[in-house]
Amino acid sequence: MISKATVRYIRITPRKFRQIIPLVKGRPAEEAIAVLMNVNKKASQYAIELLKSAIANAKRIQGLEPSNLYISRITANCGPMLKRYRAASMGRATMIRKRTSHVTVELDEIKEKLAAQAPKATKVKDKRK
Repeated sequence: MISKATVRYIRITPRKFRQIIPLVKGRPAEEAIAVLMNVNKKASQYAIELLKSAIANAKRIQGLEPSNLYISRITANCGPMLKRYRAASMGRATMIRKRTSHVTVELDEIKEKLAAQAPKATKVKDKRK
């Protein structure tokens, strides 16, 4: 993990936010922003802001270029629920849960990713004797 950014208590359900996670996970950071610009979902706007924040953190703290970063991890977890009541039939009230999310993005350098994926040379044993 090179850079990390977190946004908490955003008013969108984690289930809806998780719909956009497969679109950006593992992609270069700049490419992920371009993909999210074309997604017609509320969660994509939150994700763009969060990615820009993570890129700025990497640039400011470690002096890295945005073109060398990729999204290594992105999670959307549950935050606290806002509880509201709605009138129901027969004089009852039902609870409405307005869900919130905590979202975290972690960026890594692309060089590390490519080195991890490179196949290792193995020595072949001669079984004939």
